[in-house]
Order: sequence, then C-alpha cells, then structure tokens
Amino acid sequence: MSFDHKAFLASLTELPGVYRMLDANDVVLYVGKAKNLKKRVTSYFRENLPSLRIAHMVSQIDHIETTATRTEAEALLLENNLIKSLAPRYNILFRDDKSYPYIVVTRGDFPRLGFYRGNPDRKADYFGPYPSSWAVRDSIHLLQKMFRLRTCEDTVFANRSRPCLLYQIKRCSGPCVDLVAPEEYAADVQLAAMFLLGKQQEVTKRLNQAMEEAAARLAFEQAAIYRDQIQSLHQVQEKQFVSSSKGEDVDIVVAQREAGQLCVNLAMVRGGRHLGDRPLFPSNAGESTPVDAIAAFIRQHYSMHPAPARLLISPALPADEKGELEGALAELAGRPVPIQEGRSELHKAWIEMAFQNVRLAILARNQASAQQEQRLAALQEALQLPEAIERIECFDISHTMGEAAVASCVVYQGNGMKRSDYRRFNMRDITPGDDYAAMRQAVSRRYDKVASGEGMAPDLILIDGGKGQVASAYAALADLGLTHIPMLGVAKGEERKPGLETLIFPEGREPLQLPPEHPALHLIQEVRDEAHRFAITGHRARRSKARKTSTLESLPGIGPARRKALVARFGGLPGVLAASAEQLAEVPGVSRELADKIYSALH
Repeated sequence: MSFDHKAFLASLTELPGVYRMLDANDVVLYVGKAKNLKKRVTSYFRENLPSLRIAHMVSQIDHIETTATRTEAEALLLENNLIKSLAPRYNILFRDDKSYPYIVVTRGDFPRLGFYRGNPDRKADYFGPYPSSWAVRDSIHLLQKMFRLRTCEDTVFANRSRPCLLYQIKRCSGPCVDLVAPEEYAADVQLAAMFLLGKQQEVTKRLNQAMEEAAARLAFEQAAIYRDQIQSLHQVQEKQFVSSSKGEDVDIVVAQREAGQLCVNLAMVRGGRHLGDRPLFPSNAGESTPVDAIAAFIRQHYSMHPAPARLLISPALPADEKGELEGALAELAGRPVPIQEGRSELHKAWIEMAFQNVRLAILARNQASAQQEQRLAALQEALQLPEAIERIECFDISHTMGEAAVASCVVYQGNGMKRSDYRRFNMRDITPGDDYAAMRQAVSRRYDKVASGEGMAPDLILIDGGKGQVASAYAALADLGLTHIPMLGVAKGEERKPGLETLIFPEGREPLQLPPEHPALHLIQEVRDEAHRFAITGHRARRSKARKTSTLESLPGIGPARRKALVARFGGLPGVLAASAEQLAEVPGVSRELADKIYSALH
C-alpha cells in the first residue's frame, strides 16, 4: 500500500465529519461518518482489522478526502447523501430509481400523504422534486411522526372498520374510523405543507400556540402530542445545516489564504442535499487575494460546467466585478444566477462549514508537502545524487503474451503525481513479448525531443524491471546522448513482496536494497505502482479494441460467410495467420486471387 497513512493521520482533525476513501483511479471505495474523524479513520490502520473485506478495502486506498461538519447529525446526513450519489463499492447501497420522485398530498376531507413518481398534475399537491427516492421516504416517515397523516390507499381507507397498526404506534391519527375531526386533520395537513415549503419556524410557532391552548384547557394528552411534534421539528432543524427542505441548488465558493497557501473550496448542494466539497489550490497564484481567486474560479469553472440556481460566496466581490460575473453567468445559463453572501442561518452554516474545510485542507496540504520533501531528500541521499530531485519519470511495459504491448511513462513532480504529463506508447515493429526492445523504444520515443532541445528532462528515470530492462533503457539514452540523466531500475523482490525491491544501476554500481520502512523506498514504490497501473489500463483498452475488431473483418472481400469458413478450416485467427496462400485457396468460396490478397494483407 503506497498510501502514507501516518502523515495523513497526523494532520487529521478530531471534529465530526465524513471521510471518503479513494483508490489510485480516484474511484471512491468507501464513505463513512465519524463523531471524531481522527479516531475513526485511525481505526482502519491497526494491525487486526475486523474482517477480510475491510482489510482488502484498506489495501486499495490511495488517498482519503474528508469533510468536517459541526455535529454528528450533520455528518450522518451528509454520509447518506454521498453514499447515494457516489455508490461506493464497499458501502451497502439501496439503489434509487432513475426518475425524480415527489411527495404527494391528495385532496378531499382526509388527504393522503404518499410517494409519487411521474409528471405532476392538478389533481393533488406535489412537493419536490427530490434527488432520490430515499429522501422522499425519509421525509414521509418524518411527516408521519410529526403530523400523523394517513399513507394508505383510498381503497383501503374506505373499507377500514378499525384503525391499523400505524395508529397504534402513533404514526396516523385514525381518520379512517373517525378518530380525528376533519378540521383537526386539515390543520395537520396545512402544517405538513408549510413544513415541506421550508416554513419550519412558522410551524413551530403554531404548534407552541396550540400546545399552550391545550394546556390551558387542561387537555394535557393533546398538549403532549404538540410537544412531541415540536421536539421532532427541533431534531429536523439540527439536520438542516446540511439539508434544505426547499430543494434548492446552490454552490458555495469560499477562499482563504493561510500558512502560505491559497485555497478555494467548492461545496455543492443539489436538490437541497449537501453533496460534499472539494478544496482547490490554484497554480500561479503568487500574491493573489482570496477575492481574486474566487473571481478567477467562477470564470473558469462555470465556463465548462453548468451553474446552479445561485452562488454563495465569501469573501464578497466588489460590486462592479460581481455585476460583471452575474451578467456572464446569466448569458451562459440563459437565466439569472445571483451571486450572494450568506444571510439566512442555513446559508451561513454552509459557508462556515466550507471555511472549516478550507483550513483543514491547507493544514493537510502543508503536512503532505513537508512529508514529500522529506521523501525526496531521503531518495537523493540514498542514491548519492549531487542535485535535488524535483521530477521523476517512470516506465513500465504491459502486454498479454506479447499481444497489444503498451509502455507507460508517468511523472512525479512537486508534491505528487502530475497526470497531465503522463504518456502511453503503443509498441510497433518489435517481436511480440520482447520487453527489452519495448523498453528501448519507449525511452527513445519519450526523450527524442529532449535530446533535440525540446521538452523537459527529469531529474531521475525509474525503470520497472531488472538488469535487462535497465540496460535496454540506458542504451536508448546513450543513443540520444542523455546518459547524464540518473537512471534506476526497480526489480521486484522475492515472491514480489513490497519492501523487498532491489534497486539496479545501469553503470555497474552494486545493487541497493533499502529497508522496507525507508521513506525513499515508499516514494519509489508509489511512482512504480502508478506506472504499472497506467500501463495495464492502456494495454487492456488496446487489447479489448483489437479483440473486438478482428483482423479478418478489416480484409476486403471477406464477409461473414467466408470469415466463418476460414475460422472453421484453421481453428481461429492464429491458424489463418500460419496458413500459406495455397492452403487459404482450399477453403470453399476463396479463390486463388483472393487467397493471395488475404495472405499479403496478413503478412
């Protein structure tokens, strides 16, 4: 595992929040919530894990992202949102349907509360749409608890002779058998509608008045019902800091400069649900202010991505710049997109959470930066290089028994992998399975322009392989006159166990084996593993394409019938490739002239 969990845990907060574990392809493996992020995430890196499933998941972790929240209730709701939207492999997931659902409240003397999917009509009142079916069902259960509205179908409602179980557990007021007056039920329906429209404070006010009136006339049982409804509302309002019942679409953009870093944090709310946030560290920021960073981000981000209904930002933009950006966004979106500061309690809470995560991201980045500098310094010392290492390039070859050979070149620069500089090379004109020739060709093609004065040369070249691959790569450098660039081979250890790698030098220097815990070895392993991953994905894509498009299909004059006859006669494409022109002409439907064309095309 290349993930340096110790460095990550050292900078992790003890606040409540949500963590997302991702693999090297940025695929989310698992989403979890924690009352104390540091304690919870640390528990995954102890020696005795509770199950093989968790151990397997942990072994795939490449990095971890976190979103701190103010309370555990917020973390719980945010975790649920992320699980539904990201569908991580190691989370238990109940899949939602594809279309957007609504909450429906029918009309009549005793309206029904229910789940609805489809196009709303005028026969009922609809609230939504909601981002997922689980959000609707969660809201319905909440409304049942607070207002005791019926959820049964009209056919069931019309034929009841006694109340159902929902009445017994205080989730329905029993209108089917006249246990509640129509006007009282109508008042509950009105309160439920106000709640769904986001008027929680007005609902609380009315319930308080009703509770006091019931207590004044000594109707204590009814007053207790109102009290329970008020308590349920308070619990909901605690959740509202990461969820809005208005179903609004909002982006929260905040920026802060701290500890030598300028960070912009984008938090997204869709359908009233907080979907998490992403800290961004702009390049070439220099001495730019947070206001400059926000303006630049809005221009660049929303030129490529659709804008939501509104943006909440902090710090505020100057009035003229704000007006200019609002005009540009309105033109792009075809509708007004207001840029605002947080005014309501909910919006202020969202901005506060975004700033909290900016500070944590800066802290983690600085910690990671210091750790990377230590690893680079340790690598320079271990290899006895005269100059500091800033850029590392690593090569690997991937193929299946010589088929669809692909070479990868990945780049490590600064504080991590620089994916924009990655390259793949499809091998050509080499003997299938000749890894040495493939490595020599890849290195030659990569540094051909460097030798002519173009492009950037690395400070260190890593070769995933032993003496043969290193010798081939070094020969390519010699042909180009670039042997001054340090080169190092990474040979796998006994049984390919991580930590037992041997480092091979091209100039005859004795091989080096670093201790398994050496920080330089950890860096080498990280870059080597990324080169291996990048090569395999490229090879699999090329192999899949080749297998989907048979060589025979591209030959002129060979349709399905003749192709089937050739495969049947020679047992597959390898047999056709091995056949002579005379043997090809023996196949029914293949003339001697066509056989010569097939043979020429295949050889």
